[in-house]
Amino acid sequence: MNTATVPEPCTAAALAARRRRTEAALERVHQAIARLQCEKAQVSVAAIARRADVSRTFLYDNVEARAAVAAAMTLPGEHQSRTLAEQDDEREATWRERALNAEDALKAAHTEILTQRTRIGELLGQIRDLQAEWTEEAIQRITTENTTLKQPVRQLTADNRTLDERLKAARSNLRFQDRRVADLEAHLAESPDASASR
Repeated sequence: MNTATVPEPCTAAALAARRRRTEAALERVHQAIARLQCEKAQVSVAAIARRADVSRTFLYDNVEARAAVAAAMTLPGEHQSRTLAEQDDEREATWRERALNAEDALKAAHTEILTQRTRIGELLGQIRDLQAEWTEEAIQRITTENTTLKQPVRQLTADNRTLDERLKAARSNLRFQDRRVADLEAHLAESPDASASR
């Protein structure tokens, strides 16, 4: 029975090729870290993986790559830029939450208005259908009930309008925060150029 064995030179060549690929990937990782630090951009595993054209798994599995990433992420400048990014994320989350709350309240108001309008329509239909059979007193009572129901509808319509305005304001604030985040990112990206010119 013949067993296929890999010749020793093929194994050595494969191992050497793998070693060269790993060394090339490590070199790209170091270059990516240097570029990110030079640009004063935020150093993260995702950013390094993108710049170095390697997988995140490689950055976590390879001891040298993991150490280089950890060392780059602990620099003092990175802490400040991460803090700014975290603050912006918190502000954006707050505005998003307000916008979502306003949308939920608006949907609830629309539902309530629809329910009230349906009830008014049913009552008006009953008045028309049974007007001949009802006494003047019953008609007066239903008319009064109809008038009473119109007041909450007017209130709900006003509340709906207010909530709609709040939703528009929240969306506007969210767009402003998005522009602010973009301006901060642009400022962070431009800051190495300003320091280099001095």
